Amino acid sequence: MQDQLDIAADARADDWATLLGAADIAPSRLGDAVIERLTEAIIDGRLKPGDPLPSEGQIAATFGISKPIAREALRELAAMGVIQVQQGKVSRVRAIDSGPLARFYRFAVGSTKHGLREAVELRRMLEPHIAALAAERRTEADIAVMHDILKRMEATLGDVPAWIEADLAFHNQVAAMAHNRLVVLQLKGLEPVVRIMMVRFNAREARTMDDWRVTLARHALIAEAIEEGNPAAAEAAMRSHFAAADAAIREIFGPDPTPGRPG
Repeated sequence: MQDQLDIAADARADDWATLLGAADIAPSRLGDAVIERLTEAIIDGRLKPGDPLPSEGQIAATFGISKPIAREALRELAAMGVIQVQQGKVSRVRAIDSGPLARFYRFAVGSTKHGLREAVELRRMLEPHIAALAAERRTEADIAVMHDILKRMEATLGDVPAWIEADLAFHNQVAAMAHNRLVVLQLKGLEPVVRIMMVRFNAREARTMDDWRVTLARHALIAEAIEEGNPAAAEAAMRSHFAAADAAIREIFGPDPTPGRPG
């Protein structure tokens, strides 16, 4: 099977210039254009996950560049997580996922107070509007999944690790219900940082079972507004959910630091 795929890649060699649009690129831009054109072909579906890519030699010939430049372009695409490069094998397109974005956020935020505060602020900017989109675009199948997650959340009240997984699933499901691929990738990219925040938030000694139930009720209000197809109510419910966490955030981090100075 692998040999057949590799033969197919060779058979497409004459078509790469057309597929990648290499003929209309100014010579001064050839180096940058390799990554740009390969990325465009992956994003718009001309190259799909699992498809073979041209070899370094074919890329060099197609774009009129040297093999080292072609090799570096493939390495950069691999670092972005959009292709898989293996020594001695044909490079292949990977399904785009949140891995590179998650690595970026883990590096940018770390576990510092300042970084985690910024992550909370970013979620507040994103998720209320995401909830509104979910209310506009949700399907019956989406709603069924959301209800199942709410049941999981209720069953895990007081169980910090299990609750966190269910809570993350709820927010990821709301993102999925917006039916916007970039929204899903953004929230999944933030997930490692959000997980750190949730561990700190839910492991507080002062958190009682009544607190858990109140938190569940806030999620239920978000779900209800989305199910009813009410964008304004869904956005308001998500804003209220984040606003209710202010006291806990102050308990974890202390007062807001002076602007511009990490806390």
